[in-house]
Parts: sequence; structure tokens; C-alpha cells
Amino acid sequence: MEFIPIGAVLSVLLNQVNKTAQAAKDVVFEKESFKVLSKHLSDIEPVLKELQFQKVNDSQAARQALESLEVDVKKANNLVEKYKNRARFYLLVKCRHIVNEVQEVTREIGKSLAALSLANTEVLSGISEQVSRLQNEMQRAEYEASESRVQIVDKLNWHLTEQKLDQNFANDMLKEIAKAVGVAVEPSEISKELESFRREKEEAADRKERAEAFFLGQVIELLSRADAARDYEQIRKQYFQRLQIIERYDPKEEHIPPFKAFVCCLTKTVMDDPVCLCNGTTCERTALEAWFKRGENTDPESGEILEDFSYRSNLQLRQSIQEWKELNYCVKIRSCKAKLELGTDSNVEEALDQMQELMKENSINKDWISIEGLTDIIVSILGTSLNREVKEKILITLEYVVEGNPRYKNMVVESQGFDHIIPCLGVDSNLSEAAVELLYELLQNRSGWDSSVCRKLSQQRSAIHFLVSYLQNPARESTEKAEEILMKLCDEDGENIVRAAEAEWYKPLIGCIIQGSESSRISMVRALVSMELQEQTIKLLGEAEVIPPLLEMVSGNIESKELSLSALVKLSGCQQNKQRIAAVGGVPLLLNLTFSYHLRTIIIAKCSQVLEQLASDGDGIKFFVDEAGIQLEIEPIITNLLAFQQNPNTSFSVRRPTLRTLLKICQSEARLVKTAILSPNGVSTVLPLLDDSDLEIREVAINLLFLFSQHDPGGVVEYLLRPRRLETLVGFLENKNGDVQTAAAGLLANLPKSEGSLTKKLIELDGLNAIVSILRSGTIEAKENALSALFRFTDPTNLESQQIVVQLGAYPLLVEFLEDGSVITKARAAALIGNLSASSQKLTVLTKKVGCWCFRRAQDPLCQAHGGACSVTTTFCMLEANALPKLVNLLQEKNHVTTYEAIQALSSLVREENPSRGANVLHQADAIQPLLEVLDWGIDSLKEEALRILEVVFLSKEIVLYYGAVARLVLVRLTGSSITEGEQLKRKVAKVLSYLECDSRSSRSLVMGSSR
Repeated sequence: MEFIPIGAVLSVLLNQVNKTAQAAKDVVFEKESFKVLSKHLSDIEPVLKELQFQKVNDSQAARQALESLEVDVKKANNLVEKYKNRARFYLLVKCRHIVNEVQEVTREIGKSLAALSLANTEVLSGISEQVSRLQNEMQRAEYEASESRVQIVDKLNWHLTEQKLDQNFANDMLKEIAKAVGVAVEPSEISKELESFRREKEEAADRKERAEAFFLGQVIELLSRADAARDYEQIRKQYFQRLQIIERYDPKEEHIPPFKAFVCCLTKTVMDDPVCLCNGTTCERTALEAWFKRGENTDPESGEILEDFSYRSNLQLRQSIQEWKELNYCVKIRSCKAKLELGTDSNVEEALDQMQELMKENSINKDWISIEGLTDIIVSILGTSLNREVKEKILITLEYVVEGNPRYKNMVVESQGFDHIIPCLGVDSNLSEAAVELLYELLQNRSGWDSSVCRKLSQQRSAIHFLVSYLQNPARESTEKAEEILMKLCDEDGENIVRAAEAEWYKPLIGCIIQGSESSRISMVRALVSMELQEQTIKLLGEAEVIPPLLEMVSGNIESKELSLSALVKLSGCQQNKQRIAAVGGVPLLLNLTFSYHLRTIIIAKCSQVLEQLASDGDGIKFFVDEAGIQLEIEPIITNLLAFQQNPNTSFSVRRPTLRTLLKICQSEARLVKTAILSPNGVSTVLPLLDDSDLEIREVAINLLFLFSQHDPGGVVEYLLRPRRLETLVGFLENKNGDVQTAAAGLLANLPKSEGSLTKKLIELDGLNAIVSILRSGTIEAKENALSALFRFTDPTNLESQQIVVQLGAYPLLVEFLEDGSVITKARAAALIGNLSASSQKLTVLTKKVGCWCFRRAQDPLCQAHGGACSVTTTFCMLEANALPKLVNLLQEKNHVTTYEAIQALSSLVREENPSRGANVLHQADAIQPLLEVLDWGIDSLKEEALRILEVVFLSKEIVLYYGAVARLVLVRLTGSSITEGEQLKRKVAKVLSYLECDSRSSRSLVMGSSR
């Protein structure tokens, strides 16, 4: 080196330092130690550059120091290269040694740096403090291996020393080592690592490092026992070797007894970890340790005093015991197969219990059970057995078999396992939970979900349905796993999201609509639109906040608009969802689109359908608000809705929902009907719709006109009197749609009754017959309006129309309504009966004068009320129709509306020219007492009506004598109980009292029926 210029030596060294520092950064194992080494080498670089700049002393000491530093840096470089690409398992078990090597080379470099600094004191005077600090740090460097890795190595060393190397420890150790070095616990990956590890052992043997090679061999042998490291062919070979041995045992045998040497003299059981004393006595390790811990000093077997208490593992005996256990495993597996093949439930259950115990005892039995074909057998039984307990045990057993083993998971899947497992999800709780647990295990690999198996499960169309059914019971223990499976299946295939939603599990679909890409949203909304949604589902979707993203989609392209609006049509029928649409400002957006005539018809139609839903259920304009909740201006909305009907080119798909929306708005509030009527061409726009070619539009139009007629009947009458218009109205009366009948009858009821020509034409066109038909079979609302319309035909001044009403069979229907109907139908029926009864006396008189009309036999009885021969059809007699007792019942119901009409009807029986006859009829019908009671509970107008009829009734002395005392008390109480009674009421009370006083001295005798 002295012949090479010292500057050149320095340059080479500087390059070597840079190269090694950089390489040290790339070492991934124990990288913290190598990182510190790299930093120290980088810190040396400025020192060497300073020597270059200041011209290092070309002395013998300086050259020796540079030479020493160069050697140490080369050692560091060799160390980096040595451990940069070694087997990861090897690096872990050598971690402590590696760290010590790095520490040693760092200290050596520090010493060489100190020597170089001493030889160049003057040259390095400018950075002396820096150089001094660096050399001190390097000479005192202390590195430590990762604590977690050291713990693994210590555990490994202890078990190797104590020879505690069972299957479970091998599995645990392999997992810990693999995790520590970042290797997946997959057979393929483990095989690669173990192969690299074996090469390390061979290289150690080649280097004559016997201790190293022996240690590495022990580690490799241990890790090779782990499930993930097994050589399947070797396991298969081992099983058949054991099988050959047990062939000499009777197939009925289920247990090979142990040799005496296998049994511990202390525990009296077969040993797991035998150790032997220096005198040869062998015991179970834990039992012997407990023996000595109790203070015993004798041989457990012979009882002799021990001088040497040391013991060691009996490896040969342990191996023999293990072989004996394996033979017994094979015997039991053979027995299990025989029981399974017998096929009886008891045999199958017994075999399954044994299989589970075998796998718990030693994981190698998972392999041997499958090699013997038992896995395929129980999968087949799962598909054929009807015993739920058997099925549950099979599912649990299969979970033991496949746990952590990709080979056997694939075996179950390929043997149509899914076909038999999935139906178990829909059975009882225990069986379905076992099925979920097995499915979850089958879908997992060591790094998470096994996508290939997930895809295979996705192909089972029933899987989604059964899993969703399982989720319906949230109390089940495995619900969380079932949901995880479903979510994974939905991630794998978008069609599964749709299937899940069709099975009424909407979580993934909702997630896609809210957070998915544009294409995903469109796909999911399209699926949603195609589904039949129950009310509960509609509410759920709204609660899940799908409405805001749907409204966002309304602003997208044509496809996005159409689909999102179609979804909103489905969702907007729910009250809460209407509120949500309004709250986010959806209504102004929908109105703008509806009245944007340049848009495609389908978009306008969908928007108008949503508006119709918003106005339905009596909500009217409740939700027609902006985002701040402020009511929108309604008049232009109504005007625009009417405008769709004025344009003959507008599609029916738009006209129908817009007209229905207008109807629902008008039905909600009377003031909105007025707004529609007063809007430009309001009535004149709707009237012609009665002749529209579309039935639905005609039906909605009649409902609107019914509302209009309540406020402006004049214009409607004028229109209906035109040619062929009344035929249309009668057609609506005959319509099978209850709402249409209700509207048509209501419209007719609202028209002025003074229009006699209208009444006549309706009779001619069979309109009256249609009304009576409604009374027979219409809805309650239609019947109420039909009864109102019937007043036009029961006017007492028009006997001809009354006669037609009765001939059409209306009278018995009216009587039925008195006791079986709503308050409105009862009241209207009573009033109509009153109208007919008002003509009875007149018709009775006519029968006496016109012989050809009323020819009767001498024995025909006379009517108690009218004094002649009466019937329902000829005189409309209330008594003959059996209406009187039902009218009295109405009085007793104490409803103001029905009582008023009942009194009016009863008053038709009592006439001043012959009060006793009507009074006696009311007395016999027990009607007078309820009339008196009205004076106690009725309102003033009702009391006046009751007094009006009582005023005539008490013209009969007999009635006064019978009811006078009671009536007097009621009337006196009435005058004294309130100072608010009107003057007219007071006068009537006084007048009735005067009648009672006039007859107070009369005899109280009453000859009942004297008026006959």
C-alpha cells in the first residue's frame, strides 16, 4: 500500500464507505441495526473528505490506520451482503447473532477511526470534536434484536432443549415465525421458506459448522410438523403404512391396548411426555415434577431412596407412544367409516362424535379422515339425512376438517358441499348457525377471503336468499358472520346486491346508491325500480337516506333522470318520505321539470307521478314547500296543471297524473277548489274532459266537477243539459269504480233541485235506477251521495217521481239504512222517508175517491196513522214499511243529526186536523218518551223540533193524561235550567205547558186503540 499514493487509497476507501452505507439501508431484516450502521458509515464520509481536502499526512501511522479502516469497512460490506438475501426463517432464528455481528463490526470501525484521527490530529483539528464524538459512539455501540423476535427464539430454544415438540406447538411456532418475517401461512409459501431454510442448513454442514447445522436441522424438523408445512404425499404414505399394520387387528376392534411401558406409574395413564430417572424409571414429566415438589425423595416405582434427582426426556419411548397413538387413530377412523356406511342415525352420530374427538386430539387426523374418504361420505349424508341433529353434527365436524386447510375446503366445495350446506340456513336456529359457521370458514384463507370460493358460492342463487332469511332473526349468534358473508358476495358480484334486495335485505344496495359510482348507482336504481316494494321497505329506504342521492340523479343524464324519478315514484307514497323530499328542496325541482315542456314526455310523466304522490292521502299542498319549508305559490301550479289538459297533443301518460294531482290538491282544501274554479278556464277546461277518449281522465274529471259543483253548480248544469251530456253522467253513476260513483252521485246531489227538466231527463235515461243500484251495492261514500241525489226525486210536490223511486225498490233500502249505516246515511234515509211519508195522507185520501185505484175487500184493515188502506207501494206508508220503530231507535241514539231528521219524519204522522190518530201511533211505538228526553239533551234547534211535534201530540187529551206529569217536569226543568233559551223556544215551551194545564183536571183513563 506504501507504493500507492495515500490520496488514491483515501479515494478508494471513501468509495467503499459510501457503497456499504447505501447497501446497509437496503437490508430488511433487523433493519434498525443496519440502519444505525449505515448512518455511522455516512458520518465517516465528511471525515475522509476533510482528510482529502487538507492533504492527509503520508506517515506510516496514517497508512496503517487507513488500512485498518479499509479492512473493517470491507467486513461491514461483507456482513451486509451476507444477510441481504438470506432465508427469512434463518434470519429470524439467527437474529441475536446477526445483531451481535453488526455491533462488533461497528465497534471495530470506531477503533480504526480513532487510530486514523490520532495520526492526523493537526489535519483534522477543524472537525476534531465531530470526529471524537463519532469514534466514541461507534466504539460504545450496542444493538439489540427485536424483542418480539428474541421471545420467539427463546421459546423455540427452550422447547428444543426440553423436547416439547408436539403438533400444537409446531403450528403455533410456525405461525409466529411466519408473521414475524412477513410470510403468508400458506403451504406454497411455507414450502419455499423451508426449502431456503434447508439450503442454509446444508451450507452450514458444508462449512463444517456442525453445531449450527444440528440446530438448524432441529428447527426445520419442528416446523415441518406444522399443518401448513406438511407434505400431503408424505402424510398419505404414512397413513397407509399405519393402515397396513392395523389390518391384523379385528375390524370390530376400536382400540389397541397400550404396552405396560407406556403407562406412567404415578398417573396410571399413557404418558405424553415421558422422562426417565438415572435408574431407568420412566414417568410423565408433570407427574414427576409434582412428586418431587411435594418433597418425595424416593423412586415412584420401586420406592427406593434416590440419590440423584435428575431426569431426562425419553425420546425413544415418546416416539413409540406416538406410533401407538397413530395406530389407534387409524383403528378409530376405520370404525367411523364402517358406522357411517351403516347409515342409521345413531351410528352416524356416534361416528361424528368420534371424528371430532380424533381431530381435537391430533390435527393429523384431519388429513387421515379425509384420505380415508370420510369427508366425502358425511357431505353426502348431509344432503340426504332428514335428522336435524345429524345434520348439525355433520356441519360442526366439517368445520373441524376444513379449519385452516385450503385442501379440504376445496374438497368440500368440489363435492357439491354448498348444495347441501345452504339449505341448512333456512332451518332451526342451531342448524342454521352451524351452517353459517362452516360457510364462513370455507370462504376464508390465511390472508382473508378466498375470492375463488366466494365466486363459487355466488353461483348458488339460493345462497343469498337463505343468508338473508337467517339475518331476519337478529338474536342468532352468527348474524355478524352471515352479514359479512353477504357483504363479501355482494362485493364479488353486483347481481348479488340485487338478489339480496329481492330477498328484502337492502344494505348493500343502499350503500351503492349513496356512495357508489355513477354506473353503479344507475344499475342499482334500475334494479330497485323493477322490484315490488312493501310499505315497510319503502320506509326503510327513506330512513337510509336514499332520497337525496336520487334527487341528485334527477339532475343527471336522461337515463339517470328517468330511473331516479321512477324510484321516487315508488318511494313517495310514504308520508315520511314525502317529508324527506320536501325537506331537501325536491319539490321545486320536480315542479320545474314537470312544467319544462321541452323535456322528454317520460321525464315529465314521472315528475307528475311524484307530485301526485305528494298530494295524495289528503296531504294536498302540505309538502309543496321549498327547502326552508316555506309554502310555494299554488295558483300558478294549478294553472300549469290545467294547461296540460288544454293541449290536445299532450300524452295521456302526462295528462292522467297531472289531472290526478289537481284533484288531490282540490280535495284537500275547499279554498283550493275555489282557486281552481277562478283560474283561467278552470271549469271550462274540466267539463269537456267528461267526453275524453280516456276512461281514467273521464273518471278524474267527474271527481273534479263534483268538487266544483259545491261552489259553482250553475255552469255545470248548463253543460249537462246539452245533448248527450246526461248520458255521460248516468254512465258514471253506473261505473263500477266506487270513487267515480261517489263523485257522480255527489255532483248530481249538488245540482239545483229546482231544475225539473234535469230531473225528468235523468229518469228517462235510467239515472234514477243507477242511483238505487248504488244504494244496494255502492261504497259507503257513494251511498251517502246517492241518498243526497235522491232528494231530487222524492220531492213531495212530485208524486210521479216519488212513485218511481218506490217502484224501483228504494223504500226498503232506506229503512235498512236507518239501523245499518253511517250517521250521514241514517240521517239522509230518515229525511227521505219523511219526504215519502209526507205524501201518504194525500195518497190515502186519493184511494178513497178513485175506486179503480184502490179497490179493496171489506176485510182489509185500515192504517192506524192514515185511516185508510195503506201499503208501501201505493201510499208510501211508513208503518207498512216498518220504518217507525227504526226511527224511534234513532231518537234513542241521541245524535243531533239523526235525531233531527227522525223527528222531521215522525212529524209527517201527526196532523193537527186529527192529532189523536198520529199521537196514538207514536205512543204505541214508544216514541213520545224519547221526544221528551230530547228536551234534556238536545241543542236548541233540536228542542224546537221536538216541541213542534209535541205541541200537536198534546192536542190529544188522552196523551196529555198519560204523559202530562212527566212532560210537565221536563218542560219546567227546561224553563228553569237555562237563561240562554231563545224567545221562540220559550214561547213553544209555554204553549205546550198551557195544553198540559188545560187538561190537568181530566180523567187519566186512556182507552188504547180508541182512534181505530
